[in-house]
Amino acid sequence: MRSMPHRARPALPASTAAAQYAQGMSQESPSRVRQPRHSRGAAPTLHDVAREAGVSLATASRVLNGSERKVAESFRERVEQAAAELGYTANVSAQATARGSSPVIALLVADIADPYFGLIAAGVARGADEQGLVVTIAITERDPAREARIVRALRGQRPQGLILAASRTAEPTDSDTARELAEYARFGGRVVTFGAGSAENRHVEIDNRAGAEALGRRMAALGYRSAIAIAAAEGVLTSDERLAGFRAGFQAEGGSIDRVLRGDFRRESGAQTMSAALAEGVEPGTLVFAMSDVVAIGAMAAIREAGREVGADIAVCGFDDVPSSSDVTPALTTVRVPLSEVGYQAFRATVDADWQQAALPLEVIVRASTPGIAG
Repeated sequence: MRSMPHRARPALPASTAAAQYAQGMSQESPSRVRQPRHSRGAAPTLHDVAREAGVSLATASRVLNGSERKVAESFRERVEQAAAELGYTANVSAQATARGSSPVIALLVADIADPYFGLIAAGVARGADEQGLVVTIAITERDPAREARIVRALRGQRPQGLILAASRTAEPTDSDTARELAEYARFGGRVVTFGAGSAENRHVEIDNRAGAEALGRRMAALGYRSAIAIAAAEGVLTSDERLAGFRAGFQAEGGSIDRVLRGDFRRESGAQTMSAALAEGVEPGTLVFAMSDVVAIGAMAAIREAGREVGADIAVCGFDDVPSSSDVTPALTTVRVPLSEVGYQAFRATVDADWQQAALPLEVIVRASTPGIAG
């Protein structure tokens, strides 16, 4: 008995096959036989998800890469279930290449251990969460060369926005960093800086000078007449503004700054500069103005280690009102800056087309570290 000859199905023209593949759903059905699952030991790919779900690569891509093209709900559910079972995550770099940007906001800070930057980061993260975005944080250590390298690396990740929260200098942004930022902005990225910014970039301003001037006037009203200031190197804008403001307010009410000590924004720097001042001699009743709470807390530690008393002997005030300023003993007098709101506004500046900065009110908070001088 002769067997019947096998009849091959006629091949589709190449154009027809390509059209069916592009449509994706036209060649899929819920009853399609699935291929073996993705093997362990290698990261699952989009091809693995498509095979597991029994759909075309085009359909899987539309579901997982956020395409605006419609996909039938039954196929969407199968793709999402397959991705979950395989542990697939989308390739953000590939998405950034395809879309021109990634769902990321980059935040550059000087020192992540400094609560000043931690509060700003919390505000940025709050805004990003509202928009379904992710925040990536990089640490510059206030090193221009390091900052330029970080910006260059971030350009490759194509974040939607880039926030430079570290204190700027009075000089224009380092040329290498400026060049990298210009290239980033040229391809649609938005740069947000703190303090004075260029015409090309948005910037969030904290009125450091006015806040420090109000603090200086308040300290003079408490009877202080002689002060020591702890500031950063000349040219660091935040420090310069706070020092100038405090000097103006304190002198306007009869006080004077007898010494300006230079350091940086670390707690250790506050302790070291205060120790040096104590070695030279500090009269009882002197007020110490530190450019930040972190520096002020370091100065308070040095005063105690020298056997002196913070408050009635040597008064200390700072700036920022970070959480630890009310936890130290005695609690620290300071200027309250709404740092979380600052971070949130910086985030909005990266995503809102018509953004305008809202007011950031500063408030002098008097605590036990400046009890005042009687009579």
